[in-house]
Amino acid sequence: MSNTKVKKSFFHKLRNKYRLAIFNEQTYEEVWQMRLSRLNVFTVVGSSAIILVLLIILLIAYTGLREYIPGYPDGDQRRMLVRNYNRVDSLVAEIEKRDKFFESIKAVVQGEVPPSEEEMLQDNGISKPQKVDFEISKEDEAFRQRVEAEEKYNLAVLPEGKMIPELNQIYFYSPLKGIVVKEFRESESHYGIDIVAKPGDTVLSIMDGTVIFSGWTVETGYTMMVQHSSDLISAYKHNAKLLKKAGDKIAAGEAIANVGNSGELTTGPHLHFELWYQGNAVDPTKYIIFE
Repeated sequence: MSNTKVKKSFFHKLRNKYRLAIFNEQTYEEVWQMRLSRLNVFTVVGSSAIILVLLIILLIAYTGLREYIPGYPDGDQRRMLVRNYNRVDSLVAEIEKRDKFFESIKAVVQGEVPPSEEEMLQDNGISKPQKVDFEISKEDEAFRQRVEAEEKYNLAVLPEGKMIPELNQIYFYSPLKGIVVKEFRESESHYGIDIVAKPGDTVLSIMDGTVIFSGWTVETGYTMMVQHSSDLISAYKHNAKLLKKAGDKIAAGEAIANVGNSGELTTGPHLHFELWYQGNAVDPTKYIIFE
């Protein structure tokens, strides 16, 4: 009974209400007062302590303050750990390769057949890749045929006005100094420019390259095409004479042809010049000065 009375008296004391008041020392007027109990004080203090601890934990976990905790590695140490891990992994791989090499030499010295690459992969737990055959559905085959039929005669041309940064870094020789009488026009399927000059004027190569075509066509007459580095191809059409043949190596600025009026698609002496980059026709006037 005594224990029960003690417990009741303890909880009763926790719930007892007290008044906390603040008085003016001069007039003894009550300025502020608050009613509270011991249980309220314990609850408020405990909740505040828990919230404070949680805020400190979050602050340390998601900010750089955690690096100031003794024993916690800083950024440089973590980067060093990752770098050392990669180095150790590379060393382990090199040691495994060395061991396999020594095993192969040992087998050859003893007159045995060294293990094949497939056996080595199986020993390392790597299974041999299997060939997978994919079946083409009728819908996929019909779609593929339709796309091929639509794109069969299409020429890839870059959007009008678009500059290519890679070509801006290359110095091109002008193939011919003259007046550009017809510009690059995609809408008219004119994938180059026409430069008027005197008959017999020398046509130069814009870059180092290899002649991939040098001959006669009905529409463009004496035509030459040169393969350059950086996925570039230059074409020179309607010439009077070709100075290089297919397979010749030419240097930048070297003479390759003479201006003429050959072929059916011409109305006077001029050079039709085209520049192709990665299979796309580009406007030469954006990268080369002709006048």
